[in-house]
Amino acid sequence: MVSEVKTVSGRGIPLVGNDIDTDRIIPARYLKAVTFDGLGEGAFIDDRTALKGEHPFDQPQYQGANILIVNRNFGCGSSREHAPQAIAKWGIQALIGESFAEIFFGNCVAMGIPCVTADAVTVKQLQDLVAVNPQAAVTVNLETRRVQIGDYTASVAIGEGTRSTFISGTWDACGQLVANADQVRVTAAKLPYVSSIPSPKINRAFCSKVVVYHNDNFQSTERPC
Repeated sequence: MVSEVKTVSGRGIPLVGNDIDTDRIIPARYLKAVTFDGLGEGAFIDDRTALKGEHPFDQPQYQGANILIVNRNFGCGSSREHAPQAIAKWGIQALIGESFAEIFFGNCVAMGIPCVTADAVTVKQLQDLVAVNPQAAVTVNLETRRVQIGDYTASVAIGEGTRSTFISGTWDACGQLVANADQVRVTAAKLPYVSSIPSPKINRAFCSKVVVYHNDNFQSTERPC
């Protein structure tokens, strides 16, 4: 299972403003959600409510856009994974900005969403181009480290380690485990602290079985469906 991300193409959506934190991206009341499904509807919901339809995420010309163009220190604040999840559920597949908060950036990488950076002048130019022509084709090319909007092209930056994981598809940790499941089993069988533990027999009438090691004995607790 290889999930290569070499280019992201589509249309852009500009979001002007520095230090847009994760609470603005998705308010804390949404953290009670059991899954990430439906978070896209709550993306920037408080800002959108305050702007009464004038927020870019509500404006008709940007519906269907998938490349978000932001400014400095985007995604600062709490480390909630719900923030990039909400943006992704709305439809964003890549971000261009002056800078990103470190944890937000890492969460995006773990989801396969590249965040590339450019200087303030370039970012403003990109935002202005999309504002003037929301239907313009936008391409972020990780191989060439370039972004193109119509006839305009500019250099963008992304760390080489992060860039290589996107291009090779190794950003997807879960996908890597699934793709190499046989090797994982072989390695696990060689580890005494894994191979010596008996596999619990799970009653199919129950969803899961929790095994607890206590006083040299294994105790189990079944969780009903």
